[in-house]
Amino acid sequence: MEHQNKNEYLLKAINSFKRKVLVISPEFNILAINIDSNQIMEKDFVGRTCYNVLYGRTSHCLNCPAMSVLETKKPAMMDRNAMTSQEKMLCLYSYPILSDDNDDNIAALVILDFDFPALEGLEEKLKRSNAFLRNLILSSVDGVIAADMKGKILIFNDAAAKISGYNVEEALNNLNIRDVYPCDGAREIMKKLRSDDYGGKGKLKSYVVDVLGKNGENIPISLNAAIVYEEEQEVATIGFFHDMRETLRMKKELEKAQIQILQSEKMASLGKLAAGVAHQLNNPLSSITLFTQLVLEEYKLEEGARNDLTRIHKEAQRCRDTVKELLEFARQTRQEMRPHDINGAILRTMFLLENQTLFHNIEIEKELSPSLPEVFGDIQQLNHIFMNVILNAADAMEGRGKLSLKSYKPLQSDNIIIEISDTGPGIPQNVLPHIFEPFFTTKEEGKGTGLGLSLVYSMIDNHKGRIYAKSWPGKGTTFVIELPTARWTKEGAVT
Repeated sequence: MEHQNKNEYLLKAINSFKRKVLVISPEFNILAINIDSNQIMEKDFVGRTCYNVLYGRTSHCLNCPAMSVLETKKPAMMDRNAMTSQEKMLCLYSYPILSDDNDDNIAALVILDFDFPALEGLEEKLKRSNAFLRNLILSSVDGVIAADMKGKILIFNDAAAKISGYNVEEALNNLNIRDVYPCDGAREIMKKLRSDDYGGKGKLKSYVVDVLGKNGENIPISLNAAIVYEEEQEVATIGFFHDMRETLRMKKELEKAQIQILQSEKMASLGKLAAGVAHQLNNPLSSITLFTQLVLEEYKLEEGARNDLTRIHKEAQRCRDTVKELLEFARQTRQEMRPHDINGAILRTMFLLENQTLFHNIEIEKELSPSLPEVFGDIQQLNHIFMNVILNAADAMEGRGKLSLKSYKPLQSDNIIIEISDTGPGIPQNVLPHIFEPFFTTKEEGKGTGLGLSLVYSMIDNHKGRIYAKSWPGKGTTFVIELPTARWTKEGAVT
């Protein structure tokens, strides 16, 4: 009974099939055909030849797949080139039904008006095409998110996961597109998509907006989005999310660089102005010094007057020395590498700085090792290096504390060590690795010398040396500068 029911269901399934299925004998007589109730009865076909019923022919068709099956006993399909010979070809595919008692004998043939291998090929191509499209989306460097009109996430690629912080499975199962945007952002996006003003109706191009990360962070992105239509009905939306954080960071660094350049130009102009003023001051100072010296030598004066003139001469001489150092420091020359006394460079810098207001309440301790070997370098760059590091130390102490300057040459080393220490608040450990990065600063905009520790690092690297910082929170910071000593070759050259 069960076997009979299965056969009945199978026959019903075949008869309900919308494509033609014919079973014919090896002599091309129709043995069975699937026909629904809206067509003529099966008895009108059974017993007649298929070529007569289907095409009104008196003999089998050319390129008939059944002929090939009879010869090879294997499934066959019609030659596609022969399809133009009839208006509508129904015999596209055929396969044999072998006898139960002899596998070499064909009991009947099945003819179909569709091509199983062709359908399988189309299905395979469709699968490959879908897989390729899926890989394109998943491999996109920009985030790709698609959602239906209720907000359910349908597509969420790895880039979208990286931007938002949600993993792909979490987004597909639990996330709604409304959760991606802060406040009522999703509704605003849909308004713009339905407008003609942002790239055409159904499109949104290069629109900068914030999305909401899993951790609550507002993430700036550039959005390209579109509405997906089916028969003019909105069925889904898809968006391409380009993370703007790195772009905005680079833009901010560029703006800081521009400020640094303007500050450098301002400092250069100030240096030229100072040099000009120094030249103007040098002449009257020379006259004051000369005539004071003459009065002291030519006239017999009271002790009080002589003391006053001696003081005037001394102070004028000190002014001349300051002007001389200022001119030397401000002079712009091309790089000139030669041996220099490193202690002299440090003392020259301190001579210019120690009488400034910033240093009035700073105790300065100098521990400079005598008879150090000379350093091969450019004196202008060395002056700028020490000027910048010492000013940074004074700024860190806010003009009150202890500044220590130390120089020495370790045993078994060809380097000279310069240590510049302050008793300021120190540098936080999370900041310390970044202090030599270009344009990195913890100061307010517009403050500082305009050189920056990154330029100091570059100058020291140019001298084949190195600089690093040691810091203790609440106790201060020490900058350590290592510079190679000048070495003389057999030919008398210095390196």
